[in-house]
Amino acid sequence: MPQTPPFSAMFDSSGYNRNLYQSAEDSCGGLYYHDNNLLSGSLEALIQHLVPNVDYYPDRTYIFTFLLSSRLFMHPYELMAKVCHLCVEHQRLSDPDSDKNQMRKIAPKILQLLTEWTETFPYDFRDERMMRNLKDLAHRIASGEETYRKNVQQMMQCLIRKLAALSQYEEVLAKISSTSTDRLTVLKTKPQSIQRDIITVCNDPYTLAQQLTHIELERLNYIGPEEFVQAFVQKGPLDNDKSCYSERKKTRNLEAYVEWFNRLSYLVATEICMPVKKKHRARMIEYFIDVARECFNIGNFNSLMAIISGMNMSPVSRLKKTWAKVKTAKFDILEHQMDPSSNFYNYRTALRGAAQRSLTAHSSREKIVIPFFSLLIKDIYFLNEGCANRLPNGHVNFEKFWELAKQVSEFMTWKQVECPFERDRKILQYLITVPVFSEDALYLASYESEGPENHIEKDRWKSLRWVSFFSLLHKSEGNWLYLKKATCVL
Repeated sequence: MPQTPPFSAMFDSSGYNRNLYQSAEDSCGGLYYHDNNLLSGSLEALIQHLVPNVDYYPDRTYIFTFLLSSRLFMHPYELMAKVCHLCVEHQRLSDPDSDKNQMRKIAPKILQLLTEWTETFPYDFRDERMMRNLKDLAHRIASGEETYRKNVQQMMQCLIRKLAALSQYEEVLAKISSTSTDRLTVLKTKPQSIQRDIITVCNDPYTLAQQLTHIELERLNYIGPEEFVQAFVQKGPLDNDKSCYSERKKTRNLEAYVEWFNRLSYLVATEICMPVKKKHRARMIEYFIDVARECFNIGNFNSLMAIISGMNMSPVSRLKKTWAKVKTAKFDILEHQMDPSSNFYNYRTALRGAAQRSLTAHSSREKIVIPFFSLLIKDIYFLNEGCANRLPNGHVNFEKFWELAKQVSEFMTWKQVECPFERDRKILQYLITVPVFSEDALYLASYESEGPENHIEKDRWKSLRWVSFFSLLHKSEGNWLYLKKATCVL
């Protein structure tokens, strides 16, 4: 069975392969072309174009683009049902007397289509309806020859492994979420000598940047390409299409990755605001500057931006006496690289450079490209919002989806890079599980480190102190009632 080529080979600089469609007519079978490029078509014609026959197999760019975008118009299980029907009825797979030679020609192509679907969009098959249709069609193919049976078995085993890994990953995320809590009352009551910080766990900023890259690549790997499209799905029908896929959005892995960015930002701010002594806070700032610079060198732009965001949070940026002790030249350079002006022009330039380096890389380290994820989502969102899904004649606007698929396929290439750095479980566990301050806790810690400078800050400080006091009092009363009840039982 042929292996699917790497994603980097799928799209050229224009967004799709310009030599795919060599129809001399502008309109052919419900599909509309211009300069040999497929621009639009009816949904039924596009489905027909997906299904192979004896003389035809769709290009991989089309397969990826249509499977990615079709969920805006119909549920994946509905598409799978239609594909199965076309394969069985049109190719006479249900006819025991069908020509064996024809079967040998069409079966590998159908199997290849199913393989590409299960490899690229495995999460679609968490739906039992999808799995039933897949098994039924695969069984029809496998009943032909021993070679097909082996290939079908291989495809199914690979799919099951991916789904099992996803379930395990989601269980880990749930456990992490349930154990991470605000550590305001925990840490402020401990003697300073027994409080751990990031530098005691990892005193080398370069090693920390590498461990952050481990987390980034691992979490990126679990994001399915379809999640970028499913994030746009509304509760109501889109474009007045009643068959629109409008069930519960399945974007958990994408959302978890955004939550990781926020956590890292708050972790950085917590580590800076927590130390009592000014020189320790200044040392922590310089430490994270070095971590951020190494993230930039690696190509880990998401961690870089999260660190910069954490250092720019108000509870940190207001610590003027602390910042006065910091050598900020390196930080200024990093901020310049991630400057949001001109639509993040400097960052986009750096990203293009990293992407180019990745294409010609000779080592795994040079292949790493981890984009600033929130901006990637924003770009895809505005692409989706800026163009209609359907044209006035009812055709699917496939020109839009070529461009969408190009952006997502580039991400797919980046997320498949294996991290070349050695894992350090102790550091990884600290980064993922150590509790971080909430926004209010950060402000309170900041005011206690460097007092309020104006009436607004003074009022907020008083308010936060009262909230903290009553929180401690409530916990103390709870403990007292528990002890009293326990004594009565004894």
